[in-house]
Amino acid sequence: MLFGRSIRARMTTAAVVVFGAVVLLGVLTISLTYPVRAREDLAEQAADASRHLALAIGERRLSGPIPSRNGVFIFQVVDSSGQVLAANTGLAGRPPLTRARPTGGGSQVQTRVCRPGGCMIVVGTSNPTSAYGSVVAYAAMREPFLLRSPFLPLVLSAFGAALVALMGWGAWYGVGRVLAPVERIRTGLERISAHDLGRRVDVPDTEDEVAELAATVNATLERLEDAVDRHRRFVSDASHELRTPITGLMVRLEAGLADLEESEWRAAIKDAQRLSDIVHDLLLMARLDAGVQPEHERIELGRLVEEEIARRPCRLPLTTDVERGIFVRGNRLRLARLLTNLLSNADRYGDSRIWVSVRGWADQAVVEVLDDGPGVPAEMRERVFERFTRLDHTRSRDTGGTGLGLPIARDIAKAHGGTLEIGDGPGCRMILSLPQGLPHSAPGAKKL
Repeated sequence: MLFGRSIRARMTTAAVVVFGAVVLLGVLTISLTYPVRAREDLAEQAADASRHLALAIGERRLSGPIPSRNGVFIFQVVDSSGQVLAANTGLAGRPPLTRARPTGGGSQVQTRVCRPGGCMIVVGTSNPTSAYGSVVAYAAMREPFLLRSPFLPLVLSAFGAALVALMGWGAWYGVGRVLAPVERIRTGLERISAHDLGRRVDVPDTEDEVAELAATVNATLERLEDAVDRHRRFVSDASHELRTPITGLMVRLEAGLADLEESEWRAAIKDAQRLSDIVHDLLLMARLDAGVQPEHERIELGRLVEEEIARRPCRLPLTTDVERGIFVRGNRLRLARLLTNLLSNADRYGDSRIWVSVRGWADQAVVEVLDDGPGVPAEMRERVFERFTRLDHTRSRDTGGTGLGLPIARDIAKAHGGTLEIGDGPGCRMILSLPQGLPHSAPGAKKL
């Protein structure tokens, strides 16, 4: 994966850009506001110290050097001629800090003095009636090192760059840790092939979204494996089912050169018919698996059942109990095929009679087809709906079935929003449930 396209790289870049922009804004804000605020604070301290010094010399002269006070490094008392009359220890005899004096009737003056050793904020307070005469008491505060341009922007920029770099590393490391399970899932999926669908990806014990993703992937792989297995069984069973009638048909056709008897020709025709039935069943199952939905219509289920019973001949007599006015919505041909398969199954396995009933139950239309044959064991009731599954030969009265009738019937029922189950009974009791269709006059009725 290219670095620029990876989630890890994009997340790290986004974090660095956003955090870098915040840090840059902070550096600019501090660089512009801190010096102003710091100098204002220094000026307030120097002004307070200057006023106290002016008051202190109002009645008497100082007996010695001026002591430093409240962090004020330099004190000077300067007369009107510019002569320094008093100062801190070690500053006697030095020139005045500034020539600026209060003007315009004001009592204070503020200025900034810069020298090779640094800059100072100087505030002077005048006292025309002091013990020294008319003087100005100066107090100076040295500016800290960071206020010296361009040290503050450089220090802040270096500190901000370090923070951005730390943030970038943290984002890269953190996103990498978060995506590590995803990479393991990707690697695990990469190793899975169509011939090895039994493998699964590791599910991390983090109980987060990544763990849910891994569990979902495993569930998807399980469904895929099941679908592939069913497809393989289907292909194998279909090949086996087609091989028998094709082989029999070819043998009889090859022997036709020797003038087969009429019974042999009838057997060949029967094999061809069985082959045609299998092909038609396979085609219908392929359409059902593909989800092809033909046009639906409103059908009276009882009438459809009676039509199918009248249309197909049965070996056994039928007893019907049909409730009128039960409507469903569906495809007539497919529902007819469903009913035909249920009737054929009952006719094949019943002993002496078949019972068919149609009734409404709540919002469901229920069709029951019951025969008096040996029935289906409880443990086999789901297996008979698997494709190409037949029960033992002792239950079947012929070998003409394809093993697709009941699976097709259940798929058609599901495609119509219904169910097909085997219920309890003395024989085989097939129960078909379909949702009842809306009558034409019902509000909200629409074509499916």
